[in-house]
Amino acid sequence: MPTAAEQHGVVEAAGCVLWRRAHDGEGIEVCLVHRPKYDDWSWPKGKLHDGETPADAAVREVREETGMACRLGAPLSTARYLVRDRPKVVHYWAAEALGGHFQPNGEVDALRWLTPPEARALLTHPLNRPLLDEALATLEGVA
Repeated sequence: MPTAAEQHGVVEAAGCVLWRRAHDGEGIEVCLVHRPKYDDWSWPKGKLHDGETPADAAVREVREETGMACRLGAPLSTARYLVRDRPKVVHYWAAEALGGHFQPNGEVDALRWLTPPEARALLTHPLNRPLLDEALATLEGVA
């Protein structure tokens, strides 16, 4: 069933630049997911359910796509673009992974924890790279 926003032509979604402290204690790692339907590497994200807030959707989508619980941090830029001639709006946050276990599923078949430079190189869509920079700026002093 389409959400209220979709009924007005706008597809609304939410996601996160998910991060954790590196196991070696040196810096952070960020999480990218592979979506076989699009054969791309991106941030975990997905459409809002009807009546769901963007923040709640972001947390739910991270859990569904990565198996990770997370704590939302700073809000990041909102992405706006067209998908099949319809406007799409994606709300993003930096989010710290609190733990969990990845299981491949129908939407995501692989997950990688990468250093920021590795993630930048692997991201499929150029519009996702500025979100990495923005998230890292919010984490200065954390990692």
